[in-house]
Amino acid sequence: MPNPNNNSTSSRRRLVVVVIAAVVVLLALASAFIWPGWAMKNQNGSSQTSQTQSAPATPTIKASALPTDATDLLKAAPDSVTNYARTGAEAAQDWASANPVEEYKVTYSTGDTTQDLTVLVGQWSDSNAAKAQYDAVAGALTGDTLAQGNVKVSGANTGTYLVKADASDKKQAVAVWQNDTAVFQVTGPKDAVLSFYQQFPL
Repeated sequence: MPNPNNNSTSSRRRLVVVVIAAVVVLLALASAFIWPGWAMKNQNGSSQTSQTQSAPATPTIKASALPTDATDLLKAAPDSVTNYARTGAEAAQDWASANPVEEYKVTYSTGDTTQDLTVLVGQWSDSNAAKAQYDAVAGALTGDTLAQGNVKVSGANTGTYLVKADASDKKQAVAVWQNDTAVFQVTGPKDAVLSFYQQFPL
């Protein structure tokens, strides 16, 4: 003969399970509206993050040729980095007061000029002079720090790097680093700078 107490206990357990399931569903629905972006999808159903990560790894435009008299330093500037292609290269004077041996401005683009990145590269006769220039450039940046650390080549420290948001426009950023006798600076849209400087081979 069945025990009525067992039936009562079983019913209570089922009720508790149903109540817990209902609470979980309500919390999930509420969080979708309370936490910005948690349930936001674009029209094809993929999230904004996955869309960014699926950006093409190679450029959709061709790299421009370097000047015929390009030095070894300028020739080392890659044709492309991630989905950016080199679209211009010319002598520069931005760091002339620091007396670099040579200095260039190299432009990289995806084809959308509003997303262009500008790379300044200068070379000095020794690493101490390059370090002094890096310190001067890095010290002048006043935006929020996005990344910093040591530059390593074959496991050895050859310099340091710093990435900061543009103090006047949080959507823009500047990355600067020293690698032995050379100093590099990349400016442009923040997301592009953060990806670009890590893949730049110099």
